[in-house]
Formats: sequence, structure tokens, C-alpha cells
Amino acid sequence: MSTMRHDDTTTTEHPVLGSPARRLLTHSAVRNGLAAATVTAVGLLAVYTVDDFTVGSVAMLTAYACVAMGLTVLIGGNGQISLGHAALMAVGAYTMALFLEPRTTALREVPVLSVALALVLAVLVTLCVGLLIGLAAARLRGPYLAGATLSFGVAVPGLVTYFDHWFNGEQGLPVPPPDMPTALDNALWLPDRFVALIGVVAVGVTFFVLANVKRSAVGRHWAAVRDDEIAAQLCGLSIPREQVTAFAVSAATAGLGGAVLALFLQGVNPHSFDLRLSLGVLAAVVIGGLGSLRGAIWGSALVVFLQKVLADMDVDENLPSASYGLLLIVVMLAAPGGIQGLLSRLGDRLPRRSTHHQGDN
Repeated sequence: MSTMRHDDTTTTEHPVLGSPARRLLTHSAVRNGLAAATVTAVGLLAVYTVDDFTVGSVAMLTAYACVAMGLTVLIGGNGQISLGHAALMAVGAYTMALFLEPRTTALREVPVLSVALALVLAVLVTLCVGLLIGLAAARLRGPYLAGATLSFGVAVPGLVTYFDHWFNGEQGLPVPPPDMPTALDNALWLPDRFVALIGVVAVGVTFFVLANVKRSAVGRHWAAVRDDEIAAQLCGLSIPREQVTAFAVSAATAGLGGAVLALFLQGVNPHSFDLRLSLGVLAAVVIGGLGSLRGAIWGSALVVFLQKVLADMDVDENLPSASYGLLLIVVMLAAPGGIQGLLSRLGDRLPRRSTHHQGDN
């Protein structure tokens, strides 16, 4: 009697696409890492390819993107509205200036390591300031919270001017450029290009951290508070704690963006962080799509591009704020989900169309 051999081919796994690799690729941290790496790669490509006149816009974009990603998590992920993120950017910028001033070399430059430490310090200081503001505004909701953050945004320039022996009043403080590595210096890089490179790395790190926070238990708690505070309380969540934590994280990213912006401007003064900057960041968040990190980057790119176009036209300085309002109206009517929502809807239609087309063939 011949023996029959049963080949169980259903359990054979592809050496690359088997279940361990598939589980790894579907892990949220890995996906977020790949997305952050993609964002960083695109930014590095822009830094290396654009001309010397455009690289400044790339540096400005990275500063806006850091702040906008934190603000979109705060508004879209936790339901809190802030109109004072420009003041939090000022906290990070002044921290950068005060830390780097005594570390300036004879050539009026600072080592890259000092710049990195200054960026970390700016994040930590602004995180602490965000904790204090969050604790003070934990009981406020809706327009009252927006008004409180707006008051903070208006008060910070006045405080900076009042304590002029620390912050040099209206004149502000200088921020020396970083000392470029020898390879980049030999390539005749300008300081703006190197600052844009630093900003791109900051954007990639911010994207990776916030994407993982959104998908973690902390992010789910924030979303629960946003959706229904009473239900969240019944589930055992502390509403003030979740709101303070969300505000502190958003403040930290604002401090990072402000430090990058100060590094690009090579100086910081009270007029650089006024209400128009807060409105610009808020417009970037809404235009890109509330709650979307990619949308925050899209919106920041559009706002920076619009600012550059209006600056080249030599128009009134209040026109950018008016253009933000017009853009918001257009987005709310044409694409309520913002740029990222529109792109997602277009992407959802493509597989269905291709599948239908293959069926016809």
C-alpha cells in the first residue's frame, strides 16, 4: 500500500511577507516611523534642491509645521482652542537666545551641539509654561479658553518689554547662527540652508512623537474627553489632567517651532510673535485638516507660500490676516475636512475605480 504524502501549502509563509514581517509592518510605531522618515526625506530633498532664495521659505515652513502639528493635536485631538501659541513660540525663541548668547564663539557662531541643547531646553521650558497655563485654564471651555489663551498671547510681548534688562526690550536678543560642519561649509552652504536642515529634522521628530502619542492610550484618552466629557468621567478619566497634558504637549511643540524660527531669523523680539502669527498657525491647522499631522504640514506650506506671495507684492501688512479668513471660508465650503481630508477622499476612490476597471478587462 502506497503512502500518500499530504502537502500543507496553506501554512507556508513567504520569507519576507510572512506573518512576523506583516505584524511588524502593521505595528503603529513602525508605520509612524516610516511616515516620519518619508516626511524627513521629502524635507531633506527640498533643502538640497531649492535655490538660496527659496530655502528661507523651507526653514520658515519647518517652524510653522512644528507648531501646527502640536496645535492640531490640541484642537482636533482634545477639543481645546488656543489663540496664544505665538506667545509659546516666543518662550521657546527667547530660551534659545538666552542659552546661546554666552556660548557664542569669536566668529559669532555657536557649536551645533549647543544648538541641539538649546532646542531641547526650549522644548522643556515651554512644556513647563504650558503646564502652568493648562492648570490655570483647566476649568475653561470653548470661547472662554480661547479668550484666556489670547490674553496670554497679548500679555507676553508686554512682559518682555517690561523686563528689558533680561530681554533687551523692543530691540530683542540676537541668535547667532550655528557653526556648520566642514563638509557643508566647503559646499558653500548659507546659514539659512543649514537652519532649514535642522528644522526638517525637528519636523520629523515632532511628527514621529505626536503620531505615536495619538495612537497610544494617552491619545485615546484625549479623544474621549473631546467627544464626551461626561462619558470620559464615567470611565474614570480625569478631565483636567487630560486637558493639561494635551496643552503641555502642544506647548512643547510650539516652543520647538519658536526656537527654529529664532534660529532662522537670527534674532528674537516681541514684534515677531504677535497675534498674526497665532492666526497664521491656526489657519494652517484648519486648512490642512483638524487632527491630521500631514494636514498640518500641508496647511503650513500653503500659509508660508501665501505669505511669500503677498510679501513679493508689497501689500499692506494686514492683508495676510484677511487672506487667512478668506482661505478658511473657501476650505470650509469646498473641503470641510481640509487638504488632507480631500486627499484622503480622492485616495479612497482610486482603488475602487481600479478594481472596477480590472473587472471590465
